Amino acid sequence: MAKVTRRGVLAGAAAVGGATAGLGLSSATAAADAARTGAPGAVTVGPGDTRYASLTRRGSNARFVGTPDYVRVASSTRDVVDAVQRAVDEGRRVAVRSGGHCFENFVDDPAVKALIDLSPMSSVSYDARRRAFAVEPGALLGEVYRRLFLGWGVTVPAGATAEVGVGGHVLGGGYGALSRRYGLSVDHLYAVEVVVVDERGRARSVVATREPGDPHRDLWWAHTGGGGNFGIVTRYWFRSPGAKGSDPSRLLPRAPESVLSFSASWSWKDLHRQSFTRLVTNHGGWYEHNSAPGSPYAGLFGVLMLNNRRFGTVDLVGQIDATDAGARRLVDDYVAAVGAGVRARPTRTMEARPWLQAAAAVQESEPTYYKAKAAYLRRRFTDRQTDELYAHLSSEAGGAADGSVWLVSYGGQVNAVAPGETAVAQRDSVLKAIYLTSWRSPDAEGAALGWVRDLYRAVYADTGGVPVPGAVSDGSFINYPDADLTDPALNTSGTPWHTLYYKDHYARLQSVKARWDPRDEFRHALSVRLPE
Repeated sequence: MAKVTRRGVLAGAAAVGGATAGLGLSSATAAADAARTGAPGAVTVGPGDTRYASLTRRGSNARFVGTPDYVRVASSTRDVVDAVQRAVDEGRRVAVRSGGHCFENFVDDPAVKALIDLSPMSSVSYDARRRAFAVEPGALLGEVYRRLFLGWGVTVPAGATAEVGVGGHVLGGGYGALSRRYGLSVDHLYAVEVVVVDERGRARSVVATREPGDPHRDLWWAHTGGGGNFGIVTRYWFRSPGAKGSDPSRLLPRAPESVLSFSASWSWKDLHRQSFTRLVTNHGGWYEHNSAPGSPYAGLFGVLMLNNRRFGTVDLVGQIDATDAGARRLVDDYVAAVGAGVRARPTRTMEARPWLQAAAAVQESEPTYYKAKAAYLRRRFTDRQTDELYAHLSSEAGGAADGSVWLVSYGGQVNAVAPGETAVAQRDSVLKAIYLTSWRSPDAEGAALGWVRDLYRAVYADTGGVPVPGAVSDGSFINYPDADLTDPALNTSGTPWHTLYYKDHYARLQSVKARWDPRDEFRHALSVRLPE
């Protein structure tokens, strides 16, 4: 499981910039593009080019390798507009890649014939006119953290995996180690610049903000958790709601000075059903009681990694803002509460590190074969669900596959935002559950997929094999996409896949789709469908 673990899986204008017709660019975009120096401009790479293999194998999931007719490497919004227009004119299915961490084959689908690569678009800057920080989609989270912190001492609450690209991460909501204190990435999203295609097939860029009077505000809202369904984002602007003045250091949350990283590991040799059940129940109960906005534990982020027996240990890992009053005591109390009544004693570590060192270490991981499934949790697992977790994780049923269930911190300030304020509909959950399996060769795929699908279906057997919104679960997370949810053999609940991801927001997202992508140019297996 090591490669998947490194990747983390965690892991998402004061005035409106006008957009011209046809191949138009917003005035802000034109100015920004004109100011670039040294950029190579758009580059087209086809199958005969020595760069093609690298560009088509940039995805983190080795299960999927695309074969587009060409890859268009873009350095500016103008490049993206031109690339989209060319694909539309040629009738080629288009997809976009920034960091390359999509779990499914949305980018590498065989139907995709024109791939637009945004990796050169990695600028992070302060836009004085909008009083907001402009971030391009190709920037990796680690570099965003680094530049915001070194330049202004601020940050955006986002993912715990530094090598993830901003482009797709923010679109699904964006969460991470600081979200319990500061909310989701999209809770600080002020504006987006999006390349869209109108009903005549003409590409253009549009800037949409959260300003109440913005005629494009629906497009901004759809990008606060609605996924990549409406166009290609070429720039994000961040400014916290209610931030006043023009001092950049006061317009986003202050980054911590340092963090305490901690771990507690229980050996599977010492874990029996009763101890395992106690760990899972304690952990879920702790989050039920300590996830309100403003909790003393708001600065604490933790992940209970329920690794299968062949991995050797069950691990509790996380971090806390070291400047919080009594930070070490809070960690000690947390670990003690999770381990209360468990006969086995954990092996523990704790280390203080500067925040930037902890958050911004970018390490490129080699692609690996994996499958992920997910759910939001409103409360702890039921006894029956915990029994299923033990049965699957304690056995050798996974064969040669690695498998884990991660229970990841959520709630806190995330739940202080009303569901309708953003496209993220799940605003009263306390944990995210991530079901993972990885394997080392294509030959092992069948057994690994069978293991994780059986586990997921067993945990949610009471609701048709999927986490239907209810007392315990609250659907799934679009940034951990799972095409299985569309399969009636695996989802027998009668609840559509889009309800699991978007709940009551889906109809509103369809309306935005109809306005901004009426030709359905931007589509994939789990994309928002045009209304019938």
